[in-house]
Amino acid sequence: MSSKNARKMKVISRNGSEGGESMLSNDIDEKNGGKATTIGNGKDDGKDNIVLKRKITLINGVGIIVGTIIGSGIFISPTGVFFYTESVGTSLFIWTVCGCLSTIGALCYAELGTCITRSGGDYAYLFVAFGPLVAFLRLWIALLIIRPTTQTIVALTFAQYAAKPFFEDCSPPDSAVKLLAAVCLCFLTAINCISTKWSMKIQDVFTAAKLAALVLIVLTGLYWMLTGNVQNFEDMWEGEYNLANIGFAFYNGLFAFGGWNYLNFVTEELQDPYKNLPRAIWIAMPLVTGIYVLVNLAYFAVVSRTEMLSSLAVAVTFGNHMFGKLAWIVPIFVALSTFGGVNGVLFTSARLFATGAQEGHLPSFFTLFHARKQTPIPSLIFTCIVSLAMLLTADVYMLINYFSQILWLSVAASIAGLLWLRKTKPDLPRPIKVHLALPIIFIFCCVTLVMLPTLSQPMNLVIGIAITLAGIPFYYICIEWKDKPRFLGKISRGLERFCQAMFNTVLVQSSEAT
Repeated sequence: MSSKNARKMKVISRNGSEGGESMLSNDIDEKNGGKATTIGNGKDDGKDNIVLKRKITLINGVGIIVGTIIGSGIFISPTGVFFYTESVGTSLFIWTVCGCLSTIGALCYAELGTCITRSGGDYAYLFVAFGPLVAFLRLWIALLIIRPTTQTIVALTFAQYAAKPFFEDCSPPDSAVKLLAAVCLCFLTAINCISTKWSMKIQDVFTAAKLAALVLIVLTGLYWMLTGNVQNFEDMWEGEYNLANIGFAFYNGLFAFGGWNYLNFVTEELQDPYKNLPRAIWIAMPLVTGIYVLVNLAYFAVVSRTEMLSSLAVAVTFGNHMFGKLAWIVPIFVALSTFGGVNGVLFTSARLFATGAQEGHLPSFFTLFHARKQTPIPSLIFTCIVSLAMLLTADVYMLINYFSQILWLSVAASIAGLLWLRKTKPDLPRPIKVHLALPIIFIFCCVTLVMLPTLSQPMNLVIGIAITLAGIPFYYICIEWKDKPRFLGKISRGLERFCQAMFNTVLVQSSEAT
């Protein structure tokens, strides 16, 4: 938004209301007027509030999507997909469909992200579409399940590959892997606290590193096939699987594509989001899908079916076959890849929790950003602590299956919100408007993905729904209950003041370009 067209910003109180309206609703109502929304402490004194600058460029945006998607998934999920199908052809087909489905979802989110330009992704969209309770439940499961689980999986994969060169003849000890994963989480949290610019440089550099690793795997695999080594593709469609196993196979494939919606969590810091959000999607998603299919083709060409089923670090097995004494290069590149993946998840998770706190759905200390560096230090530290706690469980595939059903239910709810907003708010500015068939197809696929694994393991869904519904009493007690004992308010304000003094933080304002 140019300075000559900028209008005076409207200050919204810290509890997210002015005249009884939520700040998210106010944001939507003002868009047609060309106004920007400001979030702060309710005092327009220019001292206690800051406005987030738009530091994320198109290249950075592509880096966030590619860098977050290409994390641990492509190096562990091939085994998971093949485990549930035992069919080379079916596995490759699933990878292709996963890429197409993720692209459809990303395009739908592009419409949501350009008509609701608040950071926060799913949380912001569900708030505007269905109200604060549904949005709070999305934030609740993100806080307890989705974000810490994702960060833990990627950090564990980083540690597994980083430690592998030192344990050539055996698997690295679990204690060493967990310790290295913890070091990774703490180091990247520190970097994200120090500078947004540094975290974006890490994202760009490590995105380039992971693309180099995958291109190396693809070129090596293609060379192997061109020299006549295609015996692993004989009877490629034979396998043993059922509907439930197909669902679990899709979970593993889609986990590798996880992150296609993460740019939506930082749209307030994205330059020219109306243009750069869809451009980043159109650049990143076909790039990732093509690379993933080719990488799996290379894996299957070199690694036998028996080795695929027995190897968690399939890329290492590939490297041992193809690079001989230089096989150590592969785990190093994979470690670099997953390192960047952890950075991307940490960066966006902190912004999600900050947005929820601005609305009053999380403690106020989550809204605090460093006065000069503009980094959400308290939110980043909390995110790191929860992820460290998740390291107590090191079974990667169990973690993937555990959180996938709830994740895809919440994604389906966000796309349903897109349809609902078209009906209830038809006048919302929509710089991008996808064909009606896309969100309908996507919702159908999400529901199918949730229900298929339930045929064999219904308790995963039951537990996930129970955790989600457990957020309802917390919502009414902690948020809707206005006459809470005074000491609770004193504790909250004391914690906020402590964070302000300890980390030199202030309450953040939201700068919206319209």
